[in-house]
Amino acid sequence: MKCIDRLVSVMMIGILLVCMTGCKSETEGSYHLEETSNQFHITDTAKTGGVDFFASDLCVSEQDNFGLDAVDSHVAKGGGVFNLATGQCTYGQNLFGRMYPASTTKILTCLVAIEQGDLNQMVKVSAYAADQTPDSSVANLSAGDVMSLKDLLYGLMLRSGNDAAIAIAEAVGGDEAGFAVMMNERAKSIGATNTHFVTPHGLHQDEHYTTIYDMYLIFQEALKNETFLEIISAPTYHVTYTGSDGTTKAQDWNNTNRYLSGKEKAPAGFTVVGGKTGTTYEAGYCLVLYSMNNQNQPIISIVYYADCALNLYYLMNELLYTYGEA
Repeated sequence: MKCIDRLVSVMMIGILLVCMTGCKSETEGSYHLEETSNQFHITDTAKTGGVDFFASDLCVSEQDNFGLDAVDSHVAKGGGVFNLATGQCTYGQNLFGRMYPASTTKILTCLVAIEQGDLNQMVKVSAYAADQTPDSSVANLSAGDVMSLKDLLYGLMLRSGNDAAIAIAEAVGGDEAGFAVMMNERAKSIGATNTHFVTPHGLHQDEHYTTIYDMYLIFQEALKNETFLEIISAPTYHVTYTGSDGTTKAQDWNNTNRYLSGKEKAPAGFTVVGGKTGTTYEAGYCLVLYSMNNQNQPIISIVYYADCALNLYYLMNELLYTYGEA
């Protein structure tokens, strides 16, 4: 009995020592609840106002589709309406599904070029950039033409020139592939994590895609840039530049946005500021639009894969009238 009692006593002392030691020890790099909670203002309620949340100025939606029955949504495969003043997404059609963006790709092309390039840089158009198919949307550039990067951006956004897109990519990113890396990095920084671009112009490739919501994120970010806003709001642009033979050449580029060209009228009370069109067989007819409603609230509205140009603008007007008002 004495041996058993002594064994039990030794075991109890050992367990007690282990427990006391375990309570006092810390694994290297362990989590300090009080310190980190205070550091990130979780427990210091007086300081929570100083924390910047990623989505604090974004329109957020958990739904993929809503509001479709109130408009003729069947004429398109994707769309969205975002009130930047209220932070509300008021309409959604396939918001998070993968879509082909066509030339609305050029919104990100323009933003990256403005941010990473020198607008006064003189760019020489390469033979590769100028070599576009006859049915391609072009700014009518020739190999050896020289113009400023800023002028090229007008050819990109107003005329939707694929030749201008490649010339810009080569000037800013070295080549299309290098520029695509820059585009994708910028998209991710905005939060457009379901976007992957391969080209600066948006001609169809299976691995070149985005979503309605991602394009909203990209466009809203671009609208913060005054130069971008200046470019997309221009109905026309007169450009003079130097040809390969040293002579002066000139063009007038008209905006492909029918609201700005006067071919379409927005609903009463709405003022269209600008946007970007896009069209390919795989993407259908696309439009990303920035306008002001009757309460002077900024509205982003998007239609992707409309079945024809007429229905593209018809549905866009429906969306503005039904979901764009305050």
